[in-house]
Amino acid sequence: MNHSLLKFAIVLALLMTGTASAQYPVMDMVAGNIVQKYQQSSCEQLWQERAQKKGHPKSQKEQEALQILRNDPQMRAAFLDKVAAPIASKMFECGMIP
Repeated sequence: MNHSLLKFAIVLALLMTGTASAQYPVMDMVAGNIVQKYQQSSCEQLWQERAQKKGHPKSQKEQEALQILRNDPQMRAAFLDKVAAPIASKMFECGMIP
């Protein structure tokens, strides 16, 4: 799913600008898009995407976005508050987590 890679690149770009929820409005928007992607994707699509990503190193942009979240605990908490439950729920429904 190249669509998810595009969204991740957008996340990176927006996180790098230093904006996000009430405190980080852009991050809120990006997190909403990620949640929407999971909610609208079928289990088959998610399994295919997971299979395609196995063994592939993260892009430089993905690594930078992760580093930003590692370095900003408040942004990381806000991001995870938005995406964790809906993504975990979908993954559970699809048998991707026990």
